[in-house]
Amino acid sequence: MTSAPAPAPPQAAPEPTPQAAAPAADNDDDYDPDDEDTTETPLPVIPPEDGTTAPSGTAPAPAHTPAPDRTAPTTPVPAAAAPAPALGDTMAARARSLLVPVADAEPRPAAPPSVAPVLPGRPVADRPQVRAPGPVLGEHNGVACPWCATPNNPDRHFCVRCAMPMTLEDRSSIRLPWWRRLFNRNGATPWAGDRPRLRRTFDRILSWVVAAVVITLVIIAGVNTPAAIQATRDHFAKRAPVAPDSFAASRSYPGHKPELAFDKINNSWWGPGVSQSGEGEWIEARFDEPTRLLDLIITSGTSVRPDQLNQSALPHRIKATITLKDGKTTTREIVLDQSSGGQRRAFRVGDVTKVRFTIESSYMASASKQVSIAEIEFFGRSSANST
Repeated sequence: MTSAPAPAPPQAAPEPTPQAAAPAADNDDDYDPDDEDTTETPLPVIPPEDGTTAPSGTAPAPAHTPAPDRTAPTTPVPAAAAPAPALGDTMAARARSLLVPVADAEPRPAAPPSVAPVLPGRPVADRPQVRAPGPVLGEHNGVACPWCATPNNPDRHFCVRCAMPMTLEDRSSIRLPWWRRLFNRNGATPWAGDRPRLRRTFDRILSWVVAAVVITLVIIAGVNTPAAIQATRDHFAKRAPVAPDSFAASRSYPGHKPELAFDKINNSWWGPGVSQSGEGEWIEARFDEPTRLLDLIITSGTSVRPDQLNQSALPHRIKATITLKDGKTTTREIVLDQSSGGQRRAFRVGDVTKVRFTIESSYMASASKQVSIAEIEFFGRSSANST
């Protein structure tokens, strides 16, 4: 008969650890991870080796028990629950671990004053008070001013109120300058301090010279004002050609009469029919009505083509004799260039009845050439300017 195996000693249940308790807290909706115990779990005590004794103050290590047979039936034995750490001690320890040492507060500096200190002000003298003149008490209290009747001390030379001299001076014998006599007809007495200007002979002569110059300029301006106005109108007036009514010449080459110089055709010309420069020969344009002329164009030679300039002599200096409607005559000197084409010159004169052009010298003069003029054109004020 075999004996039944001895029952295994009851196995102690393992102590609960904080890690094991954590899953239980996961099922709780009010679980707060800050409330978890963060204290470290103490490591298990290492049993001493054989032949050594446990240190004093420690519990003796239990004897080594053989491992139970896993095939034998066992009965669970309730284990004693380990004491859980108090919640208050855990929170206090955690709070102490979070404390940070703080230095003592330094004393604050004193606040600056709201009003900055200033230096004491300098004393300012009182403003002077203007004293009004007192009432006129009469001459028994002083000498009355001849200008404002204010009484003054006998030793004063000028009035205390109006500053005028205390004595009246007879200035009727003093002769004032002409310009002061012109603007000061009433002969009012000057104010205090206005002494008469010393008059010398040179000053008088200079004054008369300046007056004569001014009067002369005024007279000249008055006389020349109409001419200046007319010159301004001529300068801005629109030009228009003016044709003479009749023509004349000192002599003419056959087939080249003087009217060919005024026919507005520049390939026909007038020539005196004499060789050399033709000095003294003239051509004349006449107007039935007095005409105002502004410009003049003279075309030298027999044509406007440059290759035909050497076919005849060209006029150089021409004297224009102008006859006005009142019979007076004036002269103008016209100097031409040695070039082809028309040459414009200013020729402003009014009320003209006749103009004579006298040749004084010529270019390229020779015994085989005669001086010639292809065209002479007059220009006056356009009728559009009168509208």
